Amino acid sequence: MKQAILYVGHGSRLKKAQTESAAFLEGCKIHAKAPIQEICFLELQEPSIETGFEACVRQGATHIAVVPLLLLTAAHAKHDIPMEIAHAAARHPDVQVTYGVPIGVDDEVVKAVYHRLLETGGAIEQAKVVLVGRGSKDPAVKKDISEIAGRLSRIAPVKEVIPCFLTACEPYYKEVFAKLAEDDGTPVFIVPYLLFTGLLMTEIEREVQKLQTVNQNVYLASYLGFHPHIKQAFLNRVAEAAENPGGQFDFKGELYAAPSH
Repeated sequence: MKQAILYVGHGSRLKKAQTESAAFLEGCKIHAKAPIQEICFLELQEPSIETGFEACVRQGATHIAVVPLLLLTAAHAKHDIPMEIAHAAARHPDVQVTYGVPIGVDDEVVKAVYHRLLETGGAIEQAKVVLVGRGSKDPAVKKDISEIAGRLSRIAPVKEVIPCFLTACEPYYKEVFAKLAEDDGTPVFIVPYLLFTGLLMTEIEREVQKLQTVNQNVYLASYLGFHPHIKQAFLNRVAEAAENPGGQFDFKGELYAAPSH
């Protein structure tokens, strides 16, 4: 068997986000045990998933572990990426394909959020933390963000952690922000639960600036980005997809079924 790992980034129109994601994935290669490793993107950026898959095959791959660089499991992980994989794999029926899961709920991610809080330089003791996720109609997204918030509240000396969302599910972040407009002396830390900079981060920055005009105890943390703890969480997903314990990561075509952990 000749193992390959195909890393799948989301892709972005923003040059900075493109550079950050490509550099992060290149940095992961040295930690992965596979003779063939290729990087591709779902959209907005080249090479495509199909191109990346074919590059692995040309190098003699007999097993390709496809691993998505996504924070949470939603439509891209469940439908869009599997559809592209199925299209590419159909031309190579002799190649075994496994499909990893997004980073998801991982203690390494919780540590990354905690570090982003500390980096603000503000006093987090007895503070309120607002975790702002992208949001999705998929209930798994809300469940996972809520789980991350719960784990953070158990390791950080904060008063409470409030999960909220930019779109598609509740609570809506602007409604949460509105409740924080009164300055009662409690520090408030806003943490964007995002991998990249971009339009969503710009939107959060704009709304936080408005909030800071009425509440000077509001701090904005950096988006998660490619913190070392995020890197470790992603490498955990890479290793399990390549090792495929019990066959639980076998690719089953366009119909996605997340393996149980």
